[in-house]
Amino acid sequence: MSTAGLIATHVKYSLIETARVPIAVIGSLVFPTLAFCFFVLPQSAIVDDPAFATQATASMIVFAFMTNGLFSLGLDLAEQRSKPWVPYLRTLPGKPSARIAGLVISTLVMATLAIIPLLVVGGLFTAADPTPMRVLRGLVAVVLTAVPSALIGAIVGTTAGPKAAIAITQVLMFLLAFGGGLFLPPFLFPDWLDSASRVLPVRQARELVIATVSGGEFPVWALIGILAWTAVLGFLAVFLYKRDEGRKFS
Repeated sequence: MSTAGLIATHVKYSLIETARVPIAVIGSLVFPTLAFCFFVLPQSAIVDDPAFATQATASMIVFAFMTNGLFSLGLDLAEQRSKPWVPYLRTLPGKPSARIAGLVISTLVMATLAIIPLLVVGGLFTAADPTPMRVLRGLVAVVLTAVPSALIGAIVGTTAGPKAAIAITQVLMFLLAFGGGLFLPPFLFPDWLDSASRVLPVRQARELVIATVSGGEFPVWALIGILAWTAVLGFLAVFLYKRDEGRKFS
């Protein structure tokens, strides 16, 4: 089987395994919308302003992809490593990168489904008014910029056990969400925090998605940062997976 076919097989069975646990599907779909309702809807100054409402909705969409990447990959991969099935898979021919790619793609699929209720709530209860074409471009942008978050989840799942992965992903979620300007707009940050925030992949993803949806100035620095994070984290995820594989069977 080719690498592409192997990736497609991993995607298929990962989605089937997720669908067998309905509460996990419901949690993935509902959590980002609940965060939007708690953090955005109570703020009338944001809800009633088209520009602010569009930015807030875009930020929560980035949050949806980030949380799915961290939790789905981080927790699921850590749990799978503790079961005998994964060691068996490692005895079969196939590149380790194919399995990681399959997990990342299936996570992105679940995250895409999670933003549907978020878009519905944002469209009904806020003044956000992007054109359909900008919404479509924004969805493409958020999928592409979510890869670093998914890779971070893969790294956590490869290096930590199930219990440790829960704590690590929770800490990372809040650090990346607040530091990335998803809950509090970066223009409210002090200068030192704004400068530090620009290094985070979630902040870079936020800026790229907002620029795509709102039609503002394109942040080249954010694109360069996302590409750099994707390359570094992708290499690290594959390296750690191979090292873990060698440790299991050495």
